[in-house]
Amino acid sequence: MEGPLIKRLLLALDLDGTVISGDLKLDQRDVDAIGRGQAAGMIVVACTGRPFPGAEPWLRRLDLRGPCACYQGAQVRSASGEMLFDQGVPRALSLEVIQFCRERDLHVQAYRDDRLLVERDRPEAHQYANHAGMAINVVADLGEAMGPTTPKLVMVASPQRCEELLPEVRQRWAGRLEVATSLPSFMEFTLAGADKARALEFVCRYFGISQSESVAVGDGRNDCSMLEWAALSYAVQGAPVEVLEAAGGRTIGPPGTGGIARLIQGLMA
Repeated sequence: MEGPLIKRLLLALDLDGTVISGDLKLDQRDVDAIGRGQAAGMIVVACTGRPFPGAEPWLRRLDLRGPCACYQGAQVRSASGEMLFDQGVPRALSLEVIQFCRERDLHVQAYRDDRLLVERDRPEAHQYANHAGMAINVVADLGEAMGPTTPKLVMVASPQRCEELLPEVRQRWAGRLEVATSLPSFMEFTLAGADKARALEFVCRYFGISQSESVAVGDGRNDCSMLEWAALSYAVQGAPVEVLEAAGGRTIGPPGTGGIARLIQGLMA
């Protein structure tokens, strides 16, 4: 037995930039602490922008056995991949984003049945695919290939270009799409209301956990909604200002500094 049973608590962790470092490594201190927390009764789940196939290897390495919020919260999947919650972007709305990117020669991608779909085999597609650990599927027409809905669309560009475009695209699709950067080069589009907060709320209900028993940690703009929803939240040091504000100014160290381990130790104290 690792220790006494702690009070009911659900800890929601973003993956990239929070648990996973920029060079795609885990800190063994964090891995061990997650194991100790789970052994003591803490529920630990991932809330990630990654597609499920890109998240699943990390779930195994972290020994996270419960549901995973993926695709920015547009889906919640069981550890075996069973769909528990699904709210995708309809084709008509997706086509607006696709056309916007075509007109500006920006890379954009969609998904169908966990397959990454692109219209052109270009460096930005490989940048994302290599990060997510997924294969690229080139299609003639992205709008047709994605089917009736897609969990999300992703535009990949330089960090500077993403920062320039973010206010414009948020205004253009206000009330219809959630738009946020996950990593500096990845701008992600999900249906309005399909975000990490909604997914975290679903996961809490799934486990019979109240909002007051939830803790969330993240580093990206796509984490803001769940940081604001959780009873207690932390941003990773160096996160954008709006992320720090969403966490009420509370921070932990970045991957590789044992920040998650220290947080879990504190929650178990």
